[in-house]
Amino acid sequence: MVSPVMSMVCLSKVLIDRGSGLNIIFSKTPESMGPDMTSLVLTQEDFYRIIPGSGSTPVGQVTLPVTFGTRENSRTEHLHFEVALFETSCHAIRGRPALARFIPIPNHTYLVFKMPAPNGVISIYGDLKASHSFKTENINLSEELELSKNAVLVAESAKKIPPEDLTIPKNDSLPIHS
Repeated sequence: MVSPVMSMVCLSKVLIDRGSGLNIIFSKTPESMGPDMTSLVLTQEDFYRIIPGSGSTPVGQVTLPVTFGTRENSRTEHLHFEVALFETSCHAIRGRPALARFIPIPNHTYLVFKMPAPNGVISIYGDLKASHSFKTENINLSEELELSKNAVLVAESAKKIPPEDLTIPKNDSLPIHS
């Protein structure tokens, strides 16, 4: 988890995923940032493996400036993000395309990324507590979504049952325990 500045707003929950081939920003994030959504480019390409067992069609793509560093030494790159409609506890996921643009050198032991900038090296430190909290929130959210999905499936199945099968049969042959 890192906290870059995107479109002049510091986002506190941005996941770095070296395994992802996409940069994803979740629909609630641009709404809260207030970027001009007229710059949204429509797309119809689905992506998979974000939500287990299902695919997602993005709303579109948006290009946003992403900045790391301080006023004295910063680095900004314009990155393309897929805008996704589903819920998650983070603001965005930066994948390999973002990493290729910033050329960071990760050190997972110390939770630090180092990248070149005009006035020297920028060090971006991760937050272990924030990462753990994010992971816990996502697990809870996934469980809620799975329960919600199952409830919808049960309701749809119940609609298909004929009304005569919905009655509870009387069974007088059951023994009564005292």
